[in-house]
Amino acid sequence: MSWVAPDNFHVTVKFLGAVEEARLPAVIDALHAAVPRHARFAIDVGGLGAFPSATRARVLWAGVVAGDGPLAALAATVDTALASLGFPREARAFSPHITVGRVREPRRAPALTTLLSASQTRSFGRVAVDEVTLMRSDLSPHGARYTPLVRVPLSDGRP
Repeated sequence: MSWVAPDNFHVTVKFLGAVEEARLPAVIDALHAAVPRHARFAIDVGGLGAFPSATRARVLWAGVVAGDGPLAALAATVDTALASLGFPREARAFSPHITVGRVREPRRAPALTTLLSASQTRSFGRVAVDEVTLMRSDLSPHGARYTPLVRVPLSDGRP
């Protein structure tokens, strides 16, 4: 198992892949136009699961068990804003989660399956969502290194 460093925990609202440097100003402008339409909110993180399944885990994740409605709305707004710039719309339904580990050699692991099943109701706490950060991701043998390019605050809810 390769564990994600806690400093790298995040919820991906839109994965862009490789973006040419020349396109970044338009992406940043689109985020500045879209993100502040949403008020700050909180999410509750809890339960453990795996992609593609608990019996063939490749990615271990903690779920979003409350606050997923505002999070999904934010993701849809970002998806629409970036689709106007030519980024493909998400084909799959939004599945908010925080990746906590990656399985190095996927195989059947009954102990892991049992752990995931026993952890479905575990609470990991509440997290304030007050900004969207455009991140650059550099992959290495030691995991991803994230560099924030811009932080766009959500509205404080006041007119």
